[in-house]
Amino acid sequence: MPHPDGARLFRKAWIAGVRKHFPGEPKPGYVTPWEETPEWERQAAGAVHEQVRQFLAVSDGHATRLTREQKGRFVAICWTAQMYKHFGDPKPGYVADWPDLPDWQKETDADIFEAIEDAID
Repeated sequence: MPHPDGARLFRKAWIAGVRKHFPGEPKPGYVTPWEETPEWERQAAGAVHEQVRQFLAVSDGHATRLTREQKGRFVAICWTAQMYKHFGDPKPGYVADWPDLPDWQKETDADIFEAIEDAID
């Protein structure tokens, strides 16, 4: 069962990461406040939060030892699965593989994983 505030935590970490890592001014949709976030995106954020939380649990917390890149990759692949769930034919940028993601997004995904880690501690 998803943690009730998990989607909000995910979104908060996403926005903080975008503001920290995005070069220049991010697109407004990247930093849309929770109250204005579309329902599909809220659901996807909650699902990915839950996947990270469960991943940490089933590893008895040892997933915290992953590298930042591994943490970011995990978030990215979970997000990609959500894009396929919510969109029949998602835009290529929504389902890009790790090597094709911009550096700011890779760093933001790693930040999201670490924010979820911190919230569990």
